[in-house]
Amino acid sequence: MTSRWPIFFSLCLALGPANAATVAGAVELTQTKSKSREGVVVWLEPLAGPSSLTAGRFTLDQKNKKFTPHVLAAPVGATVDFPNHDPIFHNAFSNFAGQPFDTGLYAPGTSHRITFRREGVVRVFCNIHANMSAVIVIVPSPYYAVSTADGAWRIPNVPPGEYRLRLFHERSTPETLARLETRVKVEDSPLVLPRLAVSEAGYLPVPHQNKHGRPYPAKSLESTQYLGGR
Repeated sequence: MTSRWPIFFSLCLALGPANAATVAGAVELTQTKSKSREGVVVWLEPLAGPSSLTAGRFTLDQKNKKFTPHVLAAPVGATVDFPNHDPIFHNAFSNFAGQPFDTGLYAPGTSHRITFRREGVVRVFCNIHANMSAVIVIVPSPYYAVSTADGAWRIPNVPPGEYRLRLFHERSTPETLARLETRVKVEDSPLVLPRLAVSEAGYLPVPHQNKHGRPYPAKSLESTQYLGGR
């Protein structure tokens, strides 16, 4: 007779702990010109100590000279694939402290893979196309979400306990984000938190430089040698 326990165990893993809860809420952006509330990262850090993290696989696509998604959240130890789905060459890189990396120049239809081993904000650019940018937020928790265009976010399978809620928004200052941190008590039933007002006051956009720390050339590097078969 075939045991049903393996199937039951797999379902439990997929659904999470029996007494886990969903924590949800929404953000609104203030002092902003943006109509979308997408891309705010929200995560819960257990006050009792670090949670065990499952290193997952994520994708930051390159297509139509854009990184998609523009904001990606992942836990410490995650591996991110950078596939090139454009008919041209790309060179993804980051010089920021979250974790510097440089894929080097690579052709259409190929991909590079980077593992992020410490928490932090990784701002990603392309060394050929100055208009391409993305943000990878590596968090020290398995409980995280990224807000949708209407500002909603939802974190499932959160075990009961006390947590510190933290946020990241690329157009908010660290001081603004620090003031929004709060303690959250999760029990064994769904929890909906009050709407969070995330201000963009004090944000000053700064043009980024290429991977060599120099301004991008006035004429694009994209010449026939980077046009992937054209």
